[in-house]
Amino acid sequence: MLLHDDEVQVTADDVRRLVAAQHPRWAGLPVTPVAESGTDHRLFRLGDDLVARMPKVAWSAEHALADALWLPRLAPHLPLDVPAPLAVGEPDERYPFHWSVVPWVPGTAAADPLDPDAAPNLDPARAAAGLGAFVAALRAVDPAGGPVADGTARGVPLARLDDDVRRATAESGDRVDGAAVLKAWDRALEAAADPVPGTWLHGDLMPGNLIADAGRLTAVIDWGALGVGDPAADLPPAWWLFDGRDRDAFREAAGAGPGGALDDGAWERGRGWTLVQGIVALPYYWDRWPAFARASQRRVAAAVAGP
Repeated sequence: MLLHDDEVQVTADDVRRLVAAQHPRWAGLPVTPVAESGTDHRLFRLGDDLVARMPKVAWSAEHALADALWLPRLAPHLPLDVPAPLAVGEPDERYPFHWSVVPWVPGTAAADPLDPDAAPNLDPARAAAGLGAFVAALRAVDPAGGPVADGTARGVPLARLDDDVRRATAESGDRVDGAAVLKAWDRALEAAADPVPGTWLHGDLMPGNLIADAGRLTAVIDWGALGVGDPAADLPPAWWLFDGRDRDAFREAAGAGPGGALDDGAWERGRGWTLVQGIVALPYYWDRWPAFARASQRRVAAAVAGP
């Protein structure tokens, strides 16, 4: 079963053809599919040091171009590794999207601490401080000329997502505590602020987009939600990665605590963005990708329960 109804299938043979035609210096490298590809790209190792990122759905069609434009500008300012594209590929008659070749980042995706079957691979105290510092450093980069979040993208005013959240909550039925979700969502809406002019944000700091190596957080990948908007959209790791003192440490390092750089409502808006990412995904992926749907279910519960 395809993950999306309009998904474009891409194979290792497609990657070999495109690389040979457009970037022949890498044509002799072995091409190996990566099992841990995400919701909108398939990944293929090119030899030992490179990976081809191949969009598989139209909404991610221009991510390669955006990454190539913005990541080299942002990376020098950030305390964690950012794998900026080394090359961008063009569509051809058999594959419809731009694609990219990026460095392969050593390590593994951060384990989901809400998953009882996951083996922890991060020191949470160090990760909380490090990821908070990353969020603050990204926010500090001059956003002039950056792509302003629009539509229902991460970082727009939360009220634009109101219909989506309420509909997904209803569709989720007893998989969530609907009354608690909507109560927390209403608090987030009440904390709304106009994000203009906004700051840089990653917008998708899920465990799968954070790379751990030897217990340390070392890199941030998958910048498809990159934009300029409400910085509260980069606060959801507080709920899906941390709790207790580690959550407090992340909050302080990210500038979202009392007296911090962010406005007083940012914390509740961050909870709202956690709900957006969890509750909207839950009914959509329940049958398409059950593991991802259940992870979303746990994240919604954490956002509702956590301070």
